[in-house]
Amino acid sequence: MILRILSLNAWGGRLHQALIEYVTAADPDVLCLQEVLRAPGTHSGWSVYRDGDVELPQRFNLFTEISTALPAHDGFFCPTSRGELFDGDSAIVAEFGLATFVRKTHSVIAQGLDFVHGRFSADGWGEHPRPRNAHCIRLFSHEHAATMTIAHMHGLRDPAGKGDTPARDEQAAALVRLIEGVWPGDEGLVVCGDFNVLPDSATFAILARLGLSDLVTGGGLVDTRTSYYLKQGRFADYMLVTPGVKVAKFDVVEAPEVSDHRALLLDIG
Repeated sequence: MILRILSLNAWGGRLHQALIEYVTAADPDVLCLQEVLRAPGTHSGWSVYRDGDVELPQRFNLFTEISTALPAHDGFFCPTSRGELFDGDSAIVAEFGLATFVRKTHSVIAQGLDFVHGRFSADGWGEHPRPRNAHCIRLFSHEHAATMTIAHMHGLRDPAGKGDTPARDEQAAALVRLIEGVWPGDEGLVVCGDFNVLPDSATFAILARLGLSDLVTGGGLVDTRTSYYLKQGRFADYMLVTPGVKVAKFDVVEAPEVSDHRALLLDIG
């Protein structure tokens, strides 16, 4: 199967125009986005996320904007929470979560969605570490008469750092359970996303039980963050494959910078 998969933490669309232009030009078959907002029934535009002293600009209807930019794709929005953003003093109720976009020429023949940490927060963004989910799809390519399973996750953010914790171990185990409910085990499997863990995390040993190995650390790469990220610890995003996946090209994209995370671009075939 020939397939292009793009994984990216969209950073709430803070580099909105560059992000839209990049995903359109990259033209992936499957686009896996983390940190996406959706506000049904409203227009699109800027808002502010507030958490104590923290204020961040966000595109409150980023899912709709990406959907418009990719008319040849079906979009799946997977919320973890529903809370308030602000336009001045006016509140905008929006949902936060994952989004998966699949080219319409491919059939989604199975999928699974579940929480890997916490549960859906319907009245506010939730307590830290906030809820996190994962989405797994099984595709049929009519052109190649072949199937493949793809999963992505946004790992929990712990204010204490990216080190291993019991919650992160359970998160990885929950991701494995979700994948096993969709993936038949005898076809290619790709798992990606912003895991929010370090390269030596037990997460990778747990995922290795499915035969997965990471292309980021396996290729000797040492940075998945852009110049917009000013902290230490430059790992967050990963792309793992099983041995049956034929990697034609894998890139941790340095330019353009469309987030504080670098895009991960995988060409299969």
